[in-house]
Amino acid sequence: MLNLFNIMDGCEGLGPIVAIVKTVFNIIQIAIPILLILFGTLDLGKAVMSNDEKEIKGAISKLIKRALMALAVFFVVFFVKLIFSWLAKANSAQKDGNDVDIKESSWWDCWNE
Repeated sequence: MLNLFNIMDGCEGLGPIVAIVKTVFNIIQIAIPILLILFGTLDLGKAVMSNDEKEIKGAISKLIKRALMALAVFFVVFFVKLIFSWLAKANSAQKDGNDVDIKESSWWDCWNE
C-alpha cells in the first residue's frame, strides 16, 4: 500500500501530492490572471459600445483592479515557490564546511522532477 505520508524514501510517498500541487499552482499562476484580464477587457468593450462616459470610467477602474489582482495572484504563487525553495536549501546541514543534504528535504527533489 502506498503511504502518502512517507517522506523518508524519496518521491514514493510525496509523488502524487507534489504532482497535484504543481498542477494546481500552474493553473492558478497562468489561468486566473488571463481570465481576470480577459473579463476586464470584455467589460471595457461593452462599456465602449454603450457610449456612456460613466460606464466607461467604471469599466476602466474595474479593468485596472482586475489587472492588479492578476499580478497579485501571479506573484503570490511565485513567492510561495520561492519561499519553499529557500526552506529546502536551508534544510541542509553544515558538516566539515561541506553542505550535506538531509534526507527529509527530498520533497524538493520530487518538486523539481
